[in-house]
Amino acid sequence: MSLIFGLAVYFVIWWVCLFAMLPFGVRTTEEMGKARNPGFADSAPHTPRLLPKMIATTIVSAIVFAGVYALMVHHVIALDDIPFFPRYEPVQQAH
Repeated sequence: MSLIFGLAVYFVIWWVCLFAMLPFGVRTTEEMGKARNPGFADSAPHTPRLLPKMIATTIVSAIVFAGVYALMVHHVIALDDIPFFPRYEPVQQAH
């Protein structure tokens, strides 16, 4: 796996993990017992706490990336092992 490909895979995993972690621990202004701010949605978080979520996302995505990296480098699963992928015959080039 090249460095650029590894960074691209990690970037995609990081964003997916971030969107999965965003709803955890969210409390609206009403749930906090505070007055609602005009101009904000009722479902807007009172304090989004993005920095702890980004740190947790980095840790979780590093663990997930390590698993993906191990699967790819050690050839645990190949494209031919995936049942719904079509089977292609190798093309012989004329010399």
